[in-house]
Amino acid sequence: MRDHNRGADELRPVTIERGIQLQADASVLIKMGNTHVICGVSIEEQVPPFLIGKQQGWITAEYGMLPCATNSRYRRETNGRSGRTYEIQRLIGRSLRMMVDLRALGERTLRVDCDVLNADGGTRTASITGAALAIRDAVDKLVRDGRLAERVEVVPVAAISAGIVDGTPFLDLDYSEDSQAETDANFVMAGNGNWIEIQSTAEGQPFAEDKFIQVMGLARKGISELFTHW
Repeated sequence: MRDHNRGADELRPVTIERGIQLQADASVLIKMGNTHVICGVSIEEQVPPFLIGKQQGWITAEYGMLPCATNSRYRRETNGRSGRTYEIQRLIGRSLRMMVDLRALGERTLRVDCDVLNADGGTRTASITGAALAIRDAVDKLVRDGRLAERVEVVPVAAISAGIVDGTPFLDLDYSEDSQAETDANFVMAGNGNWIEIQSTAEGQPFAEDKFIQVMGLARKGISELFTHW
């Protein structure tokens, strides 16, 4: 029996709380089962040096795990981020930049901080889903404040994990499932149903194409359900 008495094709319970950080320009606390991530957006009226004078904005992300998020204390990355952390925050940033035409933002940066409060699998995908909602709210704030002359089209983005455990495809793996999965995958999708990024790895033995298609179908179903929170 899976956690929360769910079937192989079901998400963990999802809750979204907006405005959780009062000093942020936008913030979202996303809970997917026992994985909880807070995503805050800061709007900066400048762009990185490589974009100065190019009449476009930028969206970037930072990701971190709080010390008590895991079953044994996770050491703060005070001496530089690990390769895993860099890989995750690059994935988040790439995904979020698919949401808007960066030229429409003007020369400003939307910087997202994703901090994992509780980790039970799927922290990177929950971060993407929560951060995308926070980006949408930040763009709305720019319009309300008059810093954008007109509303910018925002493409919904969400992400989910899926994999194969004991030969069976499962949606939205928790840690106990992810740690024993033969195949482990993360999917990021835009609101029009097109894929932004797919990361898939065989942990035990190579997986067959038909199994991957089943896993991808589960991911599409799960992300479509996540879009109901938009």
